[in-house]
Amino acid sequence: MINLALFSALSAFYFTMFITPGPNNAMLTASGMKFGFIRTLPHLIGIPLGHIFQIALVCFGLANLFLIYPQIQFYMKILCFLYLLYLSWKMIGSISLDKKETGRPLKLYEASLFQFINPKAWSIAIAVASGFFPTEENIFIGVGFVTITAAVICFPSISLWALFGSGLRTFINNEKTKKLTEYFLALLLVLTGLFILIK
Repeated sequence: MINLALFSALSAFYFTMFITPGPNNAMLTASGMKFGFIRTLPHLIGIPLGHIFQIALVCFGLANLFLIYPQIQFYMKILCFLYLLYLSWKMIGSISLDKKETGRPLKLYEASLFQFINPKAWSIAIAVASGFFPTEENIFIGVGFVTITAAVICFPSISLWALFGSGLRTFINNEKTKKLTEYFLALLLVLTGLFILIK
């Protein structure tokens, strides 16, 4: 049954999961720093869109696939690690001190699709389906409840990371700072990938 207590618990869970470091937030920080907040908006919007679709699929029974084939999660971790490794490599030499930027931020559909190889996103979806889904409700009402709540909490939570990255652009005013920033962000992406791989 949907009530204030369930909504509060679900909102607190989502906020904790979305605000804490993970692949999405590491990528948003890097994108915010490289391209600024406005150009990162499609990436920001794509994450909750992909994630609510993912949560809906899990609530409709996709989670059973992980129970039948647990090795799928292992392959997803490898894919996620390789993608973050690729992004970290692209980060080196990518921040420009002049107005001409190289590369581009993630598009909306790319950010949405990334959720399907993001182990943290799958963990959130499975936890929501098993621990917060209002089983007494009609399935469509229940799915609507958990997905709309996800969208409402996700966007402002992850936006803070893009804003943080965008704010750091102010401090990149010479070649040395630029290089240190690039290597720091590349390292952040690699460490995030390694954490996911060994978790």
